[in-house]
Amino acid sequence: MAKKKVVWTAKAKIKRFEILEFYCKRNKSNLYSIKLNRLINERIRLLKNYPELGIATSFEGTRVTFIEHFMLFYQIKGNEIIIHLLWDSRQDSDKLTF
Repeated sequence: MAKKKVVWTAKAKIKRFEILEFYCKRNKSNLYSIKLNRLINERIRLLKNYPELGIATSFEGTRVTFIEHFMLFYQIKGNEIIIHLLWDSRQDSDKLTF
């Protein structure tokens, strides 16, 4: 089985940056953001080889995988894994949109 290509949507890129920046400012250190970014990258590497790793969601064709208390929403389309959103699961789920 060939590895899939990972594509981040603009919204997902922005949200990832906002989350990492938030923890840098809140903690007055970039150590947690570096750790979280490493965990995200490790999960992406796993998804490239095992795209069905995540749990199917009620959103059509969308799966989710968990990284600590963050949820990574993605879809498998052909030879691509499309990352739609990185979401902090402690936030109000009513605000969750794609």
